[in-house]
Amino acid sequence: MLSLKLAAVRHRYGAQTVLSVERFEAAVGEHWLVLGPSGCGKTTLLHVIAGLLRPSEGEVEVAGQALAALSGAALDRWRGRVVGIALQAQHLVPHLSVRDNLRIAQYLAREPQDDARVAETLGALGVADKAARKPSELSHGERQRVAIARAVVNRPKLLLADEPTANLDDDSAARAVDLLTEQAQSQGATLIVATHDARVKAKFGHTLRLGAP
Repeated sequence: MLSLKLAAVRHRYGAQTVLSVERFEAAVGEHWLVLGPSGCGKTTLLHVIAGLLRPSEGEVEVAGQALAALSGAALDRWRGRVVGIALQAQHLVPHLSVRDNLRIAQYLAREPQDDARVAETLGALGVADKAARKPSELSHGERQRVAIARAVVNRPKLLLADEPTANLDDDSAARAVDLLTEQAQSQGATLIVATHDARVKAKFGHTLRLGAP
């Protein structure tokens, strides 16, 4: 069963093509690594898959849903329920506690408030004792774990991560990827990690390489 299908997808800014993917399919539960140099469209690809960006042309289908058929609030609700996103910049809300950063993910997805699920997710990622703290009170690695926890708290069918090993040493990079793969496996989610970091290639069974468009 397919979790994701892209057909003849291209995105342009003005006359410049920043992403070109003729065909890409991922089955439910597969773990994919998207490799390529800076500027090849890795982040754009994740944004297109998540419905954060509409491609200039082509078709995108996630978990049986054609994204072109959704817009506005319906697209936002769909994304909150189906897609978990761990961005490189993390984007944790600075004035909210760790616990509330996960609660807001439930709220935006129109999911019921489930503090037991929040506690379970933080515990699985080893940051349950940080629940009352603000992001600024955490180490880089702890913030990274919280960002992953927020991405998986709604049990997404598709988990996306953008450069999760950026600026990390070898041991920290390995731990970050292990956390993502373990969480995806526990959720039965399809995982797509975009990176230029070839150190993590051995941990993935499938690779999509993007070149400069």
